[in-house]
Amino acid sequence: MDITNTTSRNKTLFQYVAPAVLTNACVFLFTIIDGIFVGRGVGSDALSAVNIAMPLVMIATAINMLTSIGGVTVAAIRLGRGEKEGANPAFMHSLTANLILAALMTILCVFFTEPVAQALGAQAQYIQMPKEYIFWWGLFAIPCALSVNFQSFCRNDGSPGLVGTATVISTVLNIFLDWLFVFPLHMGIRGAALATGLSQTVSMLIVLMHFLLKKGDLRIRPFKPDAKLYRKVLFRGLPEMIAQFATPVTTICMNHVLMAQLGDIGINAFSIISYVSSLTMSVLAGASEGLQPLFGQSYGAKKEKDLKYYFRSGIVICLVGSALIVLLAILLATPICTIFGASGQTLEFTVQHLPQYAWAFIVAGINTLISAYLYSTKRSAYAIALNIVRSLVLNTIIILGLPAVFGSGIVWFTFGISECLVMVLAVILLKASEKNGIVYK
Repeated sequence: MDITNTTSRNKTLFQYVAPAVLTNACVFLFTIIDGIFVGRGVGSDALSAVNIAMPLVMIATAINMLTSIGGVTVAAIRLGRGEKEGANPAFMHSLTANLILAALMTILCVFFTEPVAQALGAQAQYIQMPKEYIFWWGLFAIPCALSVNFQSFCRNDGSPGLVGTATVISTVLNIFLDWLFVFPLHMGIRGAALATGLSQTVSMLIVLMHFLLKKGDLRIRPFKPDAKLYRKVLFRGLPEMIAQFATPVTTICMNHVLMAQLGDIGINAFSIISYVSSLTMSVLAGASEGLQPLFGQSYGAKKEKDLKYYFRSGIVICLVGSALIVLLAILLATPICTIFGASGQTLEFTVQHLPQYAWAFIVAGINTLISAYLYSTKRSAYAIALNIVRSLVLNTIIILGLPAVFGSGIVWFTFGISECLVMVLAVILLKASEKNGIVYK
């Protein structure tokens, strides 16, 4: 056993995975913090307005992943091959595509605010608050998008620690600005949107320094647009964009079934469970995002031993991390639920059903990792098929179908059952793609 090489790999693994996990956990905190300050400082109507606007933010995040993950996948492979001049066009094509789509989002939110709010489900009597949040959030759509893009490339360009630093600073700033704008300045829901936008702008500026100071191989500079490279970037990013729809689709299906079969207590319990689920999935996705540059660069350099080592390490990280989270969900169910305001019958009901939902995290983490492994090694078609089935098809069928046949008792297990079936497909696709060994293209 090569101890020196293993130590080097472990050090690299920590340098990339730890900041990515921290980054995703902090990003999730943005949502919780906004909800806490808006709910306590403005009122329940304002909290509902933020929830109405959240699908728009999720869609924007999915679009950002399309351009950012697609670009870094191409760039990572080229950097692994030593093609620094080939990696930079991938960066610039990703950056400009990201910028154009974010500008369109800004135009949509600023100039068509009311139609957007109506499309998201805002009713006449509650439309003003969602409109206000959408307008002010839309003003910062470009820096929010660029922050995601710069973070992805900065991580791939050898500075994962800077990404973690930027995220921690922006999260702390978001907490302070939420308090300042909502309480002392009484800016209401506008203040919450401004706090998010300004903190994301600061994050963008911090990570931008990596490129302006020329700390890595990638540069912001003039380039010749290439339609073929734009298509390649978008194709490589499509699996992750599709994956972003898993959470909202699962939430919509669960809410539909719970309302029909269990009523308000089921909805209230799931609102707490979904916070735990979202945080867990953010952490697990962070582990996969941290491994993505290592997958891509090892593949580009044709270092199969490194590639397999990082994949096996990722499996261990996801298994151990998710198992610890499930254990905490079982042992600390009552205090976890109490933090989110559960009491009385709702507390008892949520504590009972949280473990029944949480076991699925162990399987979900593996599925997320396999998807990242596939799209990072030029197997995007396999990753796209996997994520379509996982995010749009199988979860819908299982969550809506099984309770209709077996009753409300199975609803809390449906997420896990769906993820288990997805894992079967993931393993089949992985084996099929490597039946003749890893193919380097």
